Amino acid sequence: MRRDDTTRPGRRVVMLVDNAVDRDSRVQKAARSAADAGWEVTLIGCAHVDAERRWRLGDAEVRVLPLSAARATPPAIAYGPRGAVPGPGTAGPRDVSGLRARLVARGGLPLRAARLARRPVEHAQVRYWRARLRDGAWRRLEPGLWDYERVAGPVVDELRPDLIHAHDFRMLGVAARAVDRARAAGRDVRLVWDAHEWLPGARPRRDNVRWLPAHLGYVREHVGHADAVVTVSDTLADLLVRDHGLPERPTVVLNAPVTAAPEASAPDLRERCGVAAGTPLLVYSGAMAVQRGVDTVAEALPLLPGVHLALVVADPAAPYVRQVVARAARLGVGDRVHVLPYVPHRQLVAFLATADIGLIPLHHWPNHEIALITKFFEYAHARLPIVVSDVRTMAETVRATGQGEVFRARDAADLARAVRAVLADPARYRAAYEGEDSPLPGWTWEAQAERLDALYRRLFTPTR
Repeated sequence: MRRDDTTRPGRRVVMLVDNAVDRDSRVQKAARSAADAGWEVTLIGCAHVDAERRWRLGDAEVRVLPLSAARATPPAIAYGPRGAVPGPGTAGPRDVSGLRARLVARGGLPLRAARLARRPVEHAQVRYWRARLRDGAWRRLEPGLWDYERVAGPVVDELRPDLIHAHDFRMLGVAARAVDRARAAGRDVRLVWDAHEWLPGARPRRDNVRWLPAHLGYVREHVGHADAVVTVSDTLADLLVRDHGLPERPTVVLNAPVTAAPEASAPDLRERCGVAAGTPLLVYSGAMAVQRGVDTVAEALPLLPGVHLALVVADPAAPYVRQVVARAARLGVGDRVHVLPYVPHRQLVAFLATADIGLIPLHHWPNHEIALITKFFEYAHARLPIVVSDVRTMAETVRATGQGEVFRARDAADLARAVRAVLADPARYRAAYEGEDSPLPGWTWEAQAERLDALYRRLFTPTR
């Protein structure tokens, strides 16, 4: 809800995120709702784009900066008391990645063998730099983190914010150093870190043994500069207190959907799929990767005659999406799988509402256990019964509310059992969304935006 002019805070907020913004609904909602509440908001994304992009989200300005610009910045540029961007020439265990590439190019070493051969050297690099630099080892293990600094740091300085809201872990250091520079210049700037996931439970890139220790050290080095921490679930809030000794429990801002009327008429999922009313339709909406378990759904479809599946994904032509579709075709159910692109997040709830069941077939992975993810809330507001794997937090919630069924992760037969149970009595599960005990009023972005606005205002309230 937009505040009247008498309560507008009149302060400038810069939000930072390490992506192109357009597919990050949490970041978009945070920027727009803060601007609606009267803050002067600029949202800065850093991504692999050809040129800077600008647009507006309501009253918030969005700027997406090209990471390629980092290459044009001199490597010795200094950014405040945390030190200069490192240049070449520091001694340490030899980096064999260039040698590996040359050997593969010449046909002298198979790629997988090269990956295995470099692991002992990379483990040695991790041990060496952590012993020498402790948490600062990220400067040598993941020097690409400096690209975000080179690109976004000068822009943040030019904007002279009163508050910096760093989304996720990569932008935390950028924000911390911007705060250092501002305070050295006599300006008092507040820093909010928005922890989107539990970093120790993240799945690192394949065969990169440096990634996780580098990023863990990066966060530990900078988290002490945060004036407040925001995160996505109570479980993750507790983990952050434990891991970082935070003096105050993080404010929980759920990844809930906007429930106001969509900006334009939403498309119809069934119509897009060509599936008639009365034909059972399952939907999976969101990013697809092996650990998200959509292949389990494909394996379950032969056990569910006549049931169709809609996959609403960012890139219908992505390799894993094609892999799942091909698997369904081999199982003889390819004609019952429909792949559709994303719709704007403000239309998504209405778009999903004509399905019969929302699917969350995640594998067991630490970050899958601890949160109610965005699609959980989107399905709930679409009044869809949810069939979820037995990942802890969502399984517990579904059992408590009665809004769906739980199945054993990676078990296609048990998934089919859960789907049949819901299809046999859908009204029983939809009833969880009605009446005085409905959880939906608290599962809205409007409710979460009030928490975020209250936090911002508290940071600027004088203390005695």
